[in-house]
Amino acid sequence: MKIQLDDNGKHLELAPLTLTRPVADIRVGILTNVERWKLLLPDAEISFATEDYLQERYPKSEGALRVNANVIPNQSNAQEILSGNFSQDSIVKLENRWDLFEMNGSIIKQDFELITKGRTTVQLSSSNTIIGDPNLIFLEEGATVEAATLNTKEGPIYIGNNAEVMEGSMLRGPIAMCESAVIKMGAKVYGATTLGPFCKVGGEVNNCVFQGYSNKGHDGFLGNSLIGEWCNIGADTNSSNLKNNYGKIKVYSYVTGNLVNTDRQFMGLVMGDHSKCGINTMFNTATVVGVSSNIFGEGFPPKEVPSFTWGMGEDRYDFSKALESANNMMERRGISLTPVDIAILQYISDKK
Repeated sequence: MKIQLDDNGKHLELAPLTLTRPVADIRVGILTNVERWKLLLPDAEISFATEDYLQERYPKSEGALRVNANVIPNQSNAQEILSGNFSQDSIVKLENRWDLFEMNGSIIKQDFELITKGRTTVQLSSSNTIIGDPNLIFLEEGATVEAATLNTKEGPIYIGNNAEVMEGSMLRGPIAMCESAVIKMGAKVYGATTLGPFCKVGGEVNNCVFQGYSNKGHDGFLGNSLIGEWCNIGADTNSSNLKNNYGKIKVYSYVTGNLVNTDRQFMGLVMGDHSKCGINTMFNTATVVGVSSNIFGEGFPPKEVPSFTWGMGEDRYDFSKALESANNMMERRGISLTPVDIAILQYISDKK
């Protein structure tokens, strides 16, 4: 069977995360939609209908069944989604970027059932304190959790292969830690939060989704936020997720190029792949940072930081230096930018 996961017109709605990947490759819950469909239909051949500049990395396939990539499949609704006859009330559908953190809890619960059903967890060390149902904690092989507090009253806690929760950490589910993710000593992590593969998190984190290979390794607060791949959040960086007047939030839209009303009260930082910020950076409520920006300096950055920005929003990040920075970070994991990756970044830089 051939399945083609279609962006369904959501490329800009879910940007900046989708500036470097199709909708199907966004991580929310524990998995990406590519990973979900591979679990649900192991023999399926999966391809993508996405933006032209992404198709070399995410190719199309002739004769494939088109499936909405912004609909989250599970064991009970997969066949309905394939047929296109699903009820709007029975599915989780990503329409706007803030849906990623607002729906993350329910998606973690679906993914937890999909991944762990019929399987046995690695035993949790007796040095930990459990609040709630211990059956809602699942450790994969190689996971390490010591002297932490794990609360499952609001949802499950999934700890992936070789992930580590260091001593003194406090976790309140639903939480997903993917392969080799790390929660550092004394961290406070509230649900619903996802740490993608190889992410490191410290300080205080509340209802955030990290795609993968990104670091917030030190103190500072991040709430209701979305962080791409290969990002670094400097020590003591803080992001507001609530306006001082408790009013409804306006946020930058890649569709309109302007601020739009969201009817939401809580929204933090959104940061695209390969972006970074220096120590003690202060982000206003609902700040949006594009791809490959390097933010530092006094005061607050603007609420919309374009891709390939250097400093506080006025200067352009030299493309060759941005690539050098990206490769410096990636090489620590034995990875480097491919020619296809560079072509995607060049397209984004040229479109600025």
